[in-house]
Amino acid sequence: MAAVIPAGTVGWGMQLPIQSQSTAFVQPWEADGTPDDVAAVAVAADGAGAFYIAVCDHVVIPRPLDETMGEVWYDTVATLGWLAAKTERVQLLSHVYVVPYRSPLVTAKAFSTLDLLSGGRAILGVGAGHVEGEFELVGESFSERGRSLDAALPIIREAFATGEYGDALVSPRSPRPGGTPIWVGGSSLPALRRAARMDGWLPQGPPKMGMRAAVEFLRTARLEHFGSDEPFDLGINSEPIYVGEPTWETGPHTLSGEPAKIAARLSKYAAIGANHIQIRLAARGRDELVDQIGRFGAEVWPLVEPPS
Repeated sequence: MAAVIPAGTVGWGMQLPIQSQSTAFVQPWEADGTPDDVAAVAVAADGAGAFYIAVCDHVVIPRPLDETMGEVWYDTVATLGWLAAKTERVQLLSHVYVVPYRSPLVTAKAFSTLDLLSGGRAILGVGAGHVEGEFELVGESFSERGRSLDAALPIIREAFATGEYGDALVSPRSPRPGGTPIWVGGSSLPALRRAARMDGWLPQGPPKMGMRAAVEFLRTARLEHFGSDEPFDLGINSEPIYVGEPTWETGPHTLSGEPAKIAARLSKYAAIGANHIQIRLAARGRDELVDQIGRFGAEVWPLVEPPS
C-alpha cells in the first residue's frame, strides 16, 4: 500500500466536532452537541468533497487532565463505523489511534473490518500516545510506548496485506490491494521516521525542524528505505478558517475573508509538498458549521492549486 490520494491532486479533511472536546480546539457550542450534530457535520463534509473525516482516540481521561483535555472522547472505531453507514465517499480516519493501548492484532482486525464494511474507506492513523496516567489505567507501559508502536506496525501491516500473521489468519480483509492505508501521526523525529516507512504523515503541530525540512526528511528517508520515490500522502494543518467576513470574534489566528484569499494561503501549503490539508472551520453552532463546510467545498477548495 502507498499513497491513496491520486498523484497531482490535493485533498482536504477535518476532525469532527463534539466527539473530542479538548480545550485546545473545542468551540463553545460543542458542549451541548449531540450525536445527530456529529452526523450532520460528517454528511456535510462528505457532500462538500472532503477527502476524510477524522475521529480522535482516548480511552479514559485521568483527573485533573479533564480540566484541559475535557472528558468527552467518543470511541474511535465505533464512531467511524457508525459514520460509515451515513456517508458515501469520504475516507474514515483515526487521528490518531493509540496502538500501544491494544494488541496490534486487535487493531488490525478492527480496521480491516471497518475498511470492508465501509467499501474501502478506512485509514488507520496511528500514534504513540502522550497521557502517562491513561497508559497506567489501561495497563500498558508509558515508557515503552514508542518501542511498542514500532513493534506493532509490521504486524498490522502484514495482517492488512496478507490476512495472515505467522500461521494464523486475520479476516475479514480490506477490499483494497495491500490493505488499509496506515498514516503516522506526530511531529517528533521518531514519528517522522515511522511515517517514512508507512503510507502517510499526519503532523501534530509544526516539527522543530520546520515543515519544509520535515518534507525533505521524509522524502530522503523513503528513498533510503524503499529504494525509489514511492508515492506518499503528506499532510499539513491549517489555521482556523472562516469563509467570508465574520461578524463575531472567531478567535486568534483565524484565516477569514474572500474564498480566493483563503485558497491562496492553502495553495502555499500544498506548494511545500503536502497533498492533504486538515482544516478547522470556526462556527457558533451546527448550522453555521454545516454552512461553512458547504461554502468551503464550493467556493474555496476549487481555487486551491495542487502540489506541483
